[in-house]
Amino acid sequence: MILDSRTITTALTAAVTDEVEPRSIYDGNLDYPIRALTVEFIFTYGADGTTCKSWLQTSLDGGTTWIDIANAAFTTSTASKVYNLSGLTAKTTAATPTDGSLADNTAVDGLLGDLFRVKTTTTGTYSGSTTLVVAVCFR
Repeated sequence: MILDSRTITTALTAAVTDEVEPRSIYDGNLDYPIRALTVEFIFTYGADGTTCKSWLQTSLDGGTTWIDIANAAFTTSTASKVYNLSGLTAKTTAATPTDGSLADNTAVDGLLGDLFRVKTTTTGTYSGSTTLVVAVCFR
């Protein structure tokens, strides 16, 4: 499923998508809680612009607070980045939640809430049909 699909024409500051509850999309035919997900960030560079950072986020409290679980950072070339995250990963240490500040090209495994969204920030003005697509498969 596509969580975000946008043409980037102006600088974005913490632009967020609508929140998605995976179970509602699959008409309840999805194991709950979410056991795993695979996310792909697809950046197609057109021209200009400087940086594009996108975070997949989850919420554990119904959307009051958001936690980064994957980040993909892009500059001035077309690229794709894929992460596979598991909700079954045993955590032996506490994770420090972040909102739009998880380090570039990293992920936090083991934290899968019941809501998901994408947050994106760009620097500079991209042109030439620069696009970002964020696709996810829930399991």
